[in-house]
Amino acid sequence: MVKIAVGSDHGGFELKQALADHLRNAGHEVTDLGTNSSDSVDYPDFGVKVGEAVANGTADAGVAVCGSGIGIAMAANKVSGVRAANIYDVTSARLSREHNNANVACFGERLVGAQTAQDALDVWLATDFEAGGRHERRVAQLNNL
Repeated sequence: MVKIAVGSDHGGFELKQALADHLRNAGHEVTDLGTNSSDSVDYPDFGVKVGEAVANGTADAGVAVCGSGIGIAMAANKVSGVRAANIYDVTSARLSREHNNANVACFGERLVGAQTAQDALDVWLATDFEAGGRHERRVAQLNNL
């Protein structure tokens, strides 16, 4: 079981709900940080909330969703210690963990279907970081920025 913080703006609300349900059904502990409807809100607020939950250890991992996944990833990445990756499929999910040790998975509701996002999230959670060598050195460089 992994403790996972989820959050979205209005443009990612439906996909966030689907992913949160999927995670709960898989036995994970999910903390929903909002938004709680499709009413217009600002994606930076929710990207930062997810990032802070991961950075402060309240959550082991984060999932953030907006219309494209881009803005909410940018917001989450402003939090020190967060490595948020925009994920489009199982390959980008696997590589974001293996090579970049991503701790927040970001999705775009307008770009990725629910089933593709669920499959990618499953792979993301199951994939370990390839510690050592060039990947570890590069993640350390990211952490020092």
